[in-house]
Amino acid sequence: MEPIKTEQAFYEAISQDKPTIAVFKTTWCKDCHYIEPFMPDVEKAYADRLTFIQLDRDELPDLCETYNILGIPSFIGFRKSEELGRFVSKLRKTREEIEQFLDQVVEASKASAK
Repeated sequence: MEPIKTEQAFYEAISQDKPTIAVFKTTWCKDCHYIEPFMPDVEKAYADRLTFIQLDRDELPDLCETYNILGIPSFIGFRKSEELGRFVSKLRKTREEIEQFLDQVVEASKASAK
């Protein structure tokens, strides 16, 4: 997962034709640490269809405010700077729920490409 450190890098990443999944996290978030063991396998499984970027909510507070990132981890799918969907919930996210969201983003991207 490519770490994003600036707003410019974020906007460049989400402007691509290949859909990008932005994962908003922090170092102190227990639910963020919970997903870490399985996220590399998830990334590998979707590598041909999605690009993954990671943002630390505490490092980019203005950007998080712009995108109304309140809960973490938060997942937002983009294609050509257009938001395709987001996965935010108060509950701990399971691998299955994350993969369902990623499938939805892949489908939304196909629909927006037509």
